[in-house]
Amino acid sequence: MIAQICGKLVEKRKQSVILENNGFSYEIFLPIINLERVNEHLTEDGTLRLVTYHYHVLEPSRSIPVLIGFLNEIEKEFFEIFITVSGIGPKAALRALNIPISSIAKAIDEADVELLRSLPGIGPQRAKEIIAKLQGKIGRFGLIQDEGTLGQETALKKDFIEEAIDVLMQLQYKKTEAKEMVQEALKRHPHLASVEELLNTVYKQKIKK
Repeated sequence: MIAQICGKLVEKRKQSVILENNGFSYEIFLPIINLERVNEHLTEDGTLRLVTYHYHVLEPSRSIPVLIGFLNEIEKEFFEIFITVSGIGPKAALRALNIPISSIAKAIDEADVELLRSLPGIGPQRAKEIIAKLQGKIGRFGLIQDEGTLGQETALKKDFIEEAIDVLMQLQYKKTEAKEMVQEALKRHPHLASVEELLNTVYKQKIKK
C-alpha cells in the first residue's frame, strides 16, 4: 500500500496531478479544495508531498489501483471516516469534498442539511444519512485552520455569481433586476455552490411570485 508520495509536479490536471519520482510518474486524484492549494505546498524545486489513500477499482477483467492525495494526515483521516457512510465510496467522497473540511465537519455537527446537500453528488437523503452516522464524532475536524481555502472559496463563489448574472442578462433581464434575484436566492440559500444551483433557485423564486 502506498501511504505517502513525494515527487516533482510535472502536470496539473482537472482532477489530479502527475508526480514524478525516480523515473516513475504517478497520477494522484485530489479533492478540488486541495487541488486549488497545490501551488502553496510546492518546494522551491517543484516537489510536492502528499499523504495518500490507496485502493483498487475492480472491473470484470482487471483491478485498477487508484491514489487519492491529501495535504496532511488529518484530511486523510476525515476522508476515511466520511466513506464509512453507507453509499459513499472513495470516488463519491472525492467529488463531494469541494469546500473546506472544517466547513463540512461543522455542517455535520450542526445538522446543516442545506449545506451538505449542496455538495456534489450528495442529495437530501444522503445528507441526512451523513448526519445520522457522523454527528458528534467529527468535531475535531472543525478546528482545521484553512483561512487560505476560505479566501479561495469566496473568490470562486464571486465568479459563479457574476456568471449567473451574465446568464440572466442574456435572458433579457436588466442587470439591476438580475442582481436582485441572485442576491435574494443567496440570502435564502447561502450555501449554493454552482451556477446551475443558483439559477435553479432563482427560477423557483420566480414561479412562486
